[in-house]
Amino acid sequence: MFVLAAGCGAAMAPSNPEPLKLSDSALEPLNWGQLDGWTSDDHAAAFAVFLASCRPLLKGAKPIPETKSMSEALAAVCRRASAAGRLNAEQARKFFERNFRPNHVARLSESLGLLTGYYEPIVDGSRFPTREFTVPIYRRPDDLVMLMPHREGEGFPNRGDVGRRVGDQVVATYFDRAEIENGALDGRHLEICWIRDPIDALFIQIQGSARIRLEDGLLLRINYAAHNGFPFTPVGRILIDRNIIPREEMSMARIRKWMLANPEEAREARQTNRSFVFFRITGLGDEGEPAGGQGVRLTPGRSIAVDKLLHAYGTPFFIEADLPIATDRPTTRFRRLMIAQDTGSAIVGPARADLFFGAGDDAGRVAGRIKQMGRFAMLVPSEIDPATAASHMPLPRPKPKIEESILPLPQPRPKLEAEPKLAVGSSSHSGLESAGKPSAEPKAGVLHRRRSVR
Repeated sequence: MFVLAAGCGAAMAPSNPEPLKLSDSALEPLNWGQLDGWTSDDHAAAFAVFLASCRPLLKGAKPIPETKSMSEALAAVCRRASAAGRLNAEQARKFFERNFRPNHVARLSESLGLLTGYYEPIVDGSRFPTREFTVPIYRRPDDLVMLMPHREGEGFPNRGDVGRRVGDQVVATYFDRAEIENGALDGRHLEICWIRDPIDALFIQIQGSARIRLEDGLLLRINYAAHNGFPFTPVGRILIDRNIIPREEMSMARIRKWMLANPEEAREARQTNRSFVFFRITGLGDEGEPAGGQGVRLTPGRSIAVDKLLHAYGTPFFIEADLPIATDRPTTRFRRLMIAQDTGSAIVGPARADLFFGAGDDAGRVAGRIKQMGRFAMLVPSEIDPATAASHMPLPRPKPKIEESILPLPQPRPKLEAEPKLAVGSSSHSGLESAGKPSAEPKAGVLHRRRSVR
């Protein structure tokens, strides 16, 4: 585990800075010239997205303990960013270079991380069940409770143990996907709406948000609310393991095609993933992108979902990869500064990101074929830059000279005269008072030195 001592600049200046910790991770300081394509990016666009992430940071949004140090350092940078106002591309690039230091981040003993893509589906639906729309989208049930510590006002976490309240008791597990799809929640009036296809319902749960086009022309926006506590199992992995779809052909489009052609087998494969997601209706209008885990609207091509137990919202990452964006083959050169604004239950690890591509079928086709390795450079605020932190570390104490470190040989003790015996009935109180007190002179042959406390 790499630890950066979190020194702070004038904008922060806490008396006892905490270290930045990334478990099972390695950080390697880089210089800006080592970022392939850094000078060619549109830094003004990235700066605008960073400013959006600054709003909750400057309002005092409480970070989780694991990301507290990074969040505080980012808030200091955000104050400077807000004071800078609108910047052009060159000014924005210089701002990032003045206020951050790039660090290559990966799991221990690895050099690359995994990239996937996500989007916001747009599907037809109805407020009421019909012959055409039979698949419900559920809101969070009242009997779904968290079995882990939780701060007041914080949203439902995207992973962790949950349970089901039954009377005054809490059962250790909630209903899984098969139980819910087979009617475990029927009759409880939890349906937000109904859609046409169980495949769409699965993909909406994977993406975490959707736009539902209702029959009256209105657009219903839904977003993640809670999960049932079971770990997410990718359906694509199931189909690869069963030799149904070759690994090199795997994509969301390929999964959909197979499921449409094999509805019974698709149902069984779908229910192998026991995880299930519940939704809420958002206050967003018809236009605009969905809000991510940070609570700000996502930006296609600039927002990423990260592991929020490791990375603070608002952290910039420069990502280098070749991706299948223009075609089905990974030939599109992708060198871009992205901002962490979302999270997901399948996004785990220090070098793991889900790239947001927007809404609709076109975005879905691109997002569905992204599964490539890439190089992650995390931009660390200058306040907790490794080199700066190292310069503030106290110097080690000088080693003692050789002659000072040699203990003298023990000398023979002088013979002690026999102590007079106490008379019967005489008090021994004075002897007890002196017991344990140090003698005026140290014993011969023993070198007394002060303990070095570090």
